[in-house]
Amino acid sequence: MEAAQTPEQTTAPQAEAQAPAQRRQLDDPALFENRELSWLDFNDRVLQLAEDEDLPLLERAKFLAIWTSNLDEFFMVRVAGLHDQVDAGIDVRGPDRLSPSETIDCTAERVAGQGWRHSSQWTDEVCPELAEQGIRVITCDRCNPAELEQIDRIFHDQIFPVLTPLAVGPGRPFPYISNLSLSLAVWLRDPVTETETFARVKVPKEVLPRFVPIDGGTFVPLEEVMARHLGELFPGMQILNYSIFRVTRDADFTVSDEADDLVRAVEDELRRRRFGEVVRLEVAAGMDAHLRERLIGWLDLEQRQVYDVEGLLDMTDLWELYDLDGLVELRDPPWTPVSEPPFQVAEGERADAFAAMREGDLLVHHPYHSFSASVERFMSQAVEDPDVLAIKLTVYRTDDESELIPGLVRAAERGKQAVCMVELKARFDERRNIGWARALEEAGAHVVHGVPGLKTHAKALLVVRREGDAVRNYVHVGTGNYNAKTARLYEDFGLFTADPDIAADVTDMFNSLTGHARPQDFRKALVSPVHLRDGILREIERTVAAHEAGQHARIVMKMNSLTDRRCIEALYRASQAGVRIDLNVRGICCLRMGIEGVSENIRVVSVVGRFLEHSRVYGFHRGDESRWYVGSGDLMPRNLDTRVELVVPVESPELRAELEDTLDRCFADDSFAWVLGADGVWERRRRGERSVQDELAERAAERAAAAAAAET
Repeated sequence: MEAAQTPEQTTAPQAEAQAPAQRRQLDDPALFENRELSWLDFNDRVLQLAEDEDLPLLERAKFLAIWTSNLDEFFMVRVAGLHDQVDAGIDVRGPDRLSPSETIDCTAERVAGQGWRHSSQWTDEVCPELAEQGIRVITCDRCNPAELEQIDRIFHDQIFPVLTPLAVGPGRPFPYISNLSLSLAVWLRDPVTETETFARVKVPKEVLPRFVPIDGGTFVPLEEVMARHLGELFPGMQILNYSIFRVTRDADFTVSDEADDLVRAVEDELRRRRFGEVVRLEVAAGMDAHLRERLIGWLDLEQRQVYDVEGLLDMTDLWELYDLDGLVELRDPPWTPVSEPPFQVAEGERADAFAAMREGDLLVHHPYHSFSASVERFMSQAVEDPDVLAIKLTVYRTDDESELIPGLVRAAERGKQAVCMVELKARFDERRNIGWARALEEAGAHVVHGVPGLKTHAKALLVVRREGDAVRNYVHVGTGNYNAKTARLYEDFGLFTADPDIAADVTDMFNSLTGHARPQDFRKALVSPVHLRDGILREIERTVAAHEAGQHARIVMKMNSLTDRRCIEALYRASQAGVRIDLNVRGICCLRMGIEGVSENIRVVSVVGRFLEHSRVYGFHRGDESRWYVGSGDLMPRNLDTRVELVVPVESPELRAELEDTLDRCFADDSFAWVLGADGVWERRRRGERSVQDELAERAAERAAAAAAAET
């Protein structure tokens, strides 16, 4: 397997045979939304959930935190990349034709507007309502004398010993400020020499609570407590001004796949990433102008990189309040994933995943179905079964709770062939994945890091088992990571199958990853960068042909993001031909719907709710035939050209019907669904009675209860 050609070089079936006039029409920049602005639209939907008064109060606080962390990553990666292009004089434009500099300006305007709503939602709505429920987050000037006495004691006993004030002066350069750290900027005067200087004090929220608890459910932000005691940090100095600020650094990096020691190269780059260029400065609104200009100069920023924040700065720490004990009435009712009936057995018994898969394919839907009772149980049985010869796994993001890596370690220790493709360049999980790779190697597993030029994002678990005189392969293919924690929070599908062709395709994929083999074709699977885009385009074209032949035709897709120009143009051509197209796009959508002569037959819905919609599903109806696929790849250039992705067909009629029913419920959701308009604006449906996530949870619970009753 090798890196794909660029979209301009790749030849898709029949795609280049369009009439020039039609091709020019579909080249119109007005037909494509800007990628970064569409992402900001998604984060706006998250913000609207924080503004939703029908949601439990701590859930609204949670969405304020999620909005912040989402935006942090957006600046660390996407905006940082735009600034890199501007600095390098690179004028790369997307289908929308906005330049990098123009995109930066547009995003800055959009972020500023959302930021004002975000701050006011906390200050004017959520914070006062939490106080009514007994959770007071207050500043020092609102504390009574007894509370101030307690704050002073906490400062001296717990906070003061941790603090390190750093002043700027002769022989003391401006200090390094770590990414996403919160700091106090202090302007000082020496009353003896009358010289003025700047000092920075880091708010140590990594080791201390951001919200300092005092009696009676009252909390004071850590920076407030520190500001009250600045005189003790700078004895003998006059405090002229102080304010809070936060920096965001470029967190993306590039590592050569040709490095002799890829692990060491990634570790070196991680150390360098700490010193990435500052791409954003957040300051408290009302910061002294002199202090502000000094910070801008020291950090070498443009004015458009500075954002004024009203009220609480850095709301990622609202998770501290969300995780407080009790307060169940302020959160969504807890959801416990259930066992899908094939994996459901009586107490004390153990499900036989192999036997269930021999009877037919199985489809699990997280978080409604238990990850531990399905995927982890499959791995556990494979490890313990003496007839299992080999276990192969891909790892992109996993966690300490998951049993997959420990299971593979045990398999290696028991003498089985244990193979793990660990992606070292999974953004923000690099260090964790290096640790997993070393643990596996120490246990004797075969560990590889993929194909040069490609990230391995595919989700596959392959088990090779001896059965009599033959060998049989069992496969799990997922749309999400092998991560027990996110499996309780992210919506994803997983297909268990013993289909010989799919198993052979997955085997070939693993061989290409471990041995750099170059498979010429796959039997049923769509694997990027080899066949995924062409496979999707081919299915779209066949659906158009079916419609033109007078057959019923419909395209149904569910994905995280839709940005690939050639896929969008293919959907436009299908719409022009009269094919009905329903798209469920949770995040970025560069397609414009409802445009006369181009996309009148396309409907785009985005579901954003309690669980993160994360699955990738592609469905095509042609007369009495339907084709459905699930897998790891979105329709984005990075997934189609620079990643190894695995998408496989779902061939069981019952499971295809299950997928179709799930997606139809998404399109019917009138509680947590937004509809994309022809003007490019996402409008939330009026709050109704249908929530796809609630319905699927209820359905899973009812089926599990019925299966349990049938066993008694």
